[in-house]
Amino acid sequence: MREEAVERLRGVVRDSVGKHLYTSAIFLADKVAAATGDPADVYMLAQALFLGRHFRRALHVLNNSRLLRDLRFRFLAAKCLEELKEWHQCLMMLGDAKVDEHGNVLDQDDGSDIYFDKDAEDHEINIKSAICFLRGKAYEALDNRDLARQWYKAAVKVDPLCYEALECLVDNYMLTCEEETELLASLKFGKEDGWLSAFYSCLIRKHEKEYVVEAKFKELERESCSISPSSGQMMKNNIDVLACKAEYYHQSGEYQKCFELTSVLLERDPFHLKCTLVHLAAAMELGHSNDLYLLSCNLVKDYPQKAISWFAVGCYYYCIKKYDQARRYFGKATGLDGTFPPAWFGTGIAYAAQEEGDQAMAAFRTAARLFPGCHLPTLYMGMQYVRMHNFKLAEQFFMQAKSICPSDPLIYNELGVVAYNMKEYQNAVQWFELTLTHTSSSPNEMWEPTMVNLGHALRKLKSFSFG
Repeated sequence: MREEAVERLRGVVRDSVGKHLYTSAIFLADKVAAATGDPADVYMLAQALFLGRHFRRALHVLNNSRLLRDLRFRFLAAKCLEELKEWHQCLMMLGDAKVDEHGNVLDQDDGSDIYFDKDAEDHEINIKSAICFLRGKAYEALDNRDLARQWYKAAVKVDPLCYEALECLVDNYMLTCEEETELLASLKFGKEDGWLSAFYSCLIRKHEKEYVVEAKFKELERESCSISPSSGQMMKNNIDVLACKAEYYHQSGEYQKCFELTSVLLERDPFHLKCTLVHLAAAMELGHSNDLYLLSCNLVKDYPQKAISWFAVGCYYYCIKKYDQARRYFGKATGLDGTFPPAWFGTGIAYAAQEEGDQAMAAFRTAARLFPGCHLPTLYMGMQYVRMHNFKLAEQFFMQAKSICPSDPLIYNELGVVAYNMKEYQNAVQWFELTLTHTSSSPNEMWEPTMVNLGHALRKLKSFSFG
């Protein structure tokens, strides 16, 4: 086969992959690889097989190529094993490596041969970052969440553009607030990636004061302008950025503002699942059962195998106070995805609503084990102990929640409630004042009970002239 014909077929293979005609791509790539034996052509065949979901055959081609010293070949072979759920073999394929608790890779056996694309690094995510991320996924699938967390940190430290790794860390609550801040400070962004640093900063600052968060969003717009004059305005209206802002509103107790923003965003993109999750949470807080019903119906129709769909159904039933059905659907969500945090929280809250404290505590304990960076399970356990009038134990759990997320005002409110019930009125006043200090914006109706509690504590101290 002449070189001109081979080059033409390579172009057709790439075009077939671009048009999702994988059978054609596999057929033609096989002929090119047979004619040339070039490593790049062998890889092109394996890639076509992978995209066509012929994972065993792709793995066979890669193993027979004797080119697994090359990182890309090894990574693609490991991806095949990932799709086949053969996690131990996947880790073996990726090679021996160690990582410390800060996400620094030690003694990584990556091999040294790269047979093609030597000049592509400037516009690619670092292959070593992708390998670290895949190791993290494998360890998470094997229920070794400590190692998974360390490898996800390694992936984003090797290349901050590996957003998937940070998303796993943040969405699955693998890091405390302090650890998130430390990780962000350790990342080495490229000179053109100031906007990404600003976005990551917005992503993790959900309990900060309003002026701090707004300053971060302004910084994101400013950094975006360095890409092009129009990109600042585009970033300001970007749905990922606005979904991040909506999540901040939800954390701040601004449920109406959050709901209004997510409603607008979902009109623009009805299938943005991160925004959908925030919308569900706001709708449940506001008691919008009709919205929850319509949204859950659409989700179940479009995504029957996703946990968020059945979580939405559970939210609807919780909203109309049918807690048995709510628990059933929250349970279905955790069955589909055991690492979906909202479903575990929902299960515990639904049990608590029916005064079934033991089952509620079991759900919260599971959530605390699965999501060590989330303070909500320990906060909810503390609330359960307050219900049982076990104030000393409740205080321990609230202090544990405070160590995970020291900026959530709800923790300080609950510590104030405990102190008040233990007749430690001076401590109660201090905790309630700290609650109001830590609110993200000026106090709204969400913090009305705190103001009342503070008044009662001051009354007990006969401090009638406060403020």
